[in-house]
Amino acid sequence: MQYYRYKDDHSITCVLCKHYCTLKENKNGICGINYNINGELVNATYGHPSALHVDPIEKKPLYHFLPGSRSLSLGTVGCNFRCPFCQNYDISQTTQINEAVNYSPEEIVALALEHNTESISYTYNEPTIWYPYAKDIGVLAKEKGLKNVFVSSGYESHEVLEDMKSWVDAANIDLKSFSHDYYKKVLKTNLDGVLESLVEFAKSDIWLEITTLLIPGVNDSEEEINKMAEFISSKLGTEIPWHFSAFHPDYKMLDTPSTPIETLEKARDIAYKYGIKYVYLGNVITDGSTYCPACEAKVVQRDGYFAEIVGLKDSKCTSCGEKIEGVWQ
Repeated sequence: MQYYRYKDDHSITCVLCKHYCTLKENKNGICGINYNINGELVNATYGHPSALHVDPIEKKPLYHFLPGSRSLSLGTVGCNFRCPFCQNYDISQTTQINEAVNYSPEEIVALALEHNTESISYTYNEPTIWYPYAKDIGVLAKEKGLKNVFVSSGYESHEVLEDMKSWVDAANIDLKSFSHDYYKKVLKTNLDGVLESLVEFAKSDIWLEITTLLIPGVNDSEEEINKMAEFISSKLGTEIPWHFSAFHPDYKMLDTPSTPIETLEKARDIAYKYGIKYVYLGNVITDGSTYCPACEAKVVQRDGYFAEIVGLKDSKCTSCGEKIEGVWQ
């Protein structure tokens, strides 16, 4: 796909995310890393990752996608959101690029193969804003039998969402709140845009999981969690795993207390009330195993980031035959 379109003789429109920034010559968009150079979109972080690690897939978090596998994970700098709680703010809220660090798409794929990973994850900062680099890596990765994972805040443009279907295998998308005002005034984006993306992901063949960071006094009311649960169950599907993560003070929210585990447990109960089958709690010590929603037999054993399939065969519970949705091999 072409990542921009011409607006007039002096500017282009970036089509990577739903901000659809208008870029005049030599100017960048909201993300701070995509520029109009000589009438073309240039991604300044292309080839320059700021973070590169081998992670367990459970860290994304993805619990129903190749459990127990490892994923080569990379991110760059910049973001199209302004989250005051960002745990990776040192890379997401800067546009300082270390150009001495240079990895071609071929070199990233070679690293993934060298470390015996089963996938490559585009994460740490918002991958939508460095989509040209991610896609070039991902297409090569698929040719080598590797899968591709997108960890995103869900503000992809319609054009990118359609293009992702050709090479992305799984995505974890943040649903940060169900407040239009919070998305607009604090995060500097639009809730409807994220909800539209979630619907598109759910309709596609890309395996989808959702994460909500519960922040005391921000998005942890029963009313808001009920609204999120109702949307997920009615618009996306009750088989989509939902991860509730505990907030820890960080970045601009150092005075906000950590999330009590009781809040997470309350959110899980609400999700179950709406028929959502797979609900997990993150950033706390708790049982993260997967259980059959029909007979409650344990099908995936988890201890921290260690995971092992213990009761699945051909995507079905070995105890009762219930289909357990996911990508298991």
